[in-house]
Amino acid sequence: MKALIVWGGWNGHTPKETGDLFAEILRGEGFEVTISDTLDYLADLDNLRTFDLFVPIWTMGEIDGKYCDNVCTAVAEGMGIAGCHGGMCDSFRNSTQWQFLTGSQWVAHPGNDGTDYRINIVKSSSSPIIDGIGDFDVSSEQYYIHVDPAANVLATTAFPTVNGPHAANGSVAVPVVYTKLWGEGRVFYSSLGHTYQIFEIAEAKELMRRGFLWATR
Repeated sequence: MKALIVWGGWNGHTPKETGDLFAEILRGEGFEVTISDTLDYLADLDNLRTFDLFVPIWTMGEIDGKYCDNVCTAVAEGMGIAGCHGGMCDSFRNSTQWQFLTGSQWVAHPGNDGTDYRINIVKSSSSPIIDGIGDFDVSSEQYYIHVDPAANVLATTAFPTVNGPHAANGSVAVPVVYTKLWGEGRVFYSSLGHTYQIFEIAEAKELMRRGFLWATR
């Protein structure tokens, strides 16, 4: 199995360190891992087609339309895509095509980093990604994301945790972990991962490991 990790963008999300951690997880599962710190790696569609899994770790950047087309095509043909936090779903705010592929877009994190909140596993879902994993607590950014209604939501978090204008709507369950399909390809996302240290939480790390495996071609 071959995996491609592309990292960059805003350094506050520790993209290099997160990439190194994800590479370690993937190698432990028998993957041959390629790591790139440039989006130019996405220019060659034929090369992308040789990978079984693509892991983007790129926050608040811009993507060439051809590069995005290549990723969408490769995933539609069977290459999996899996990622976390802003590294996948706050990557390219001007690309609605990227958002269509990945399934959501970050819009807010009331309270910023250090917010205490609970991850609630969707008990009614039957996915190997969450099998045997219980609810758990984190202290990090709590992502409010706008989500593709086609997504299969595996975990949620309750808003509001921090008061603000959004609290007038009452309690809502916002997705944290989900999967979706894109042609022949599989998409996995977790909104956890403000920095790589969040994956010191066993459940958060295990969800990513299982998500990588589930999404792989």
